[in-house]
Amino acid sequence: MSKRDPATDRPKLSAELLLAAYSQGFFPMADELGQINWHNPDPRAIFPLETTRPNARFRRWLRNSDLHCTIDADFEGVMRQCATVHGDSWITGEMIAAYTALQHIGHAHSVETWQGDTLVGGIYGVSIGAAFFGESMFSLVPNASKTAFHHLAENLRKHGFILFDSQYANDHTVTLGAVEIPRADFLELLNDATKRPSNF
Repeated sequence: MSKRDPATDRPKLSAELLLAAYSQGFFPMADELGQINWHNPDPRAIFPLETTRPNARFRRWLRNSDLHCTIDADFEGVMRQCATVHGDSWITGEMIAAYTALQHIGHAHSVETWQGDTLVGGIYGVSIGAAFFGESMFSLVPNASKTAFHHLAENLRKHGFILFDSQYANDHTVTLGAVEIPRADFLELLNDATKRPSNF
């Protein structure tokens, strides 16, 4: 059973609670007061993995760039940068601790974009079975988050993932290929994906 926060009388955010929530379609976001709220939107945004691919122009740009990617090399660093870059962030210290604990047991992952030895972009999220739930990304130089995003999508395809959750659609995620589907359809995909074994 999850421990409760005596200040709010709600379950404390933990790796166990996150796994239970994501498996049912819920994810947490903090409000302006730092209180955790649980979201399960309708419609739900996803990235169709079969069509979410970089175009020829971006592939040419990437071949000539000095950026390179790693996987799970600095999960907490990526998450903290996301919290910092997004200013009025919904990512709290409590969330960083819980997701880092989730990463330690193999259910949260990051893709880092580097320029030399400097972390300049990245994306992180949660994986359960063959489902990946994208959480946030950041970029300190042009195209750094986009580079991490496409590296992640290719890794998901390579390892047999069938669901790449984007949660909410926004102008940026739509340019990357996000589409909205009814929540009922998402939950059906989620139920199938989380039952399938997969390695990140």
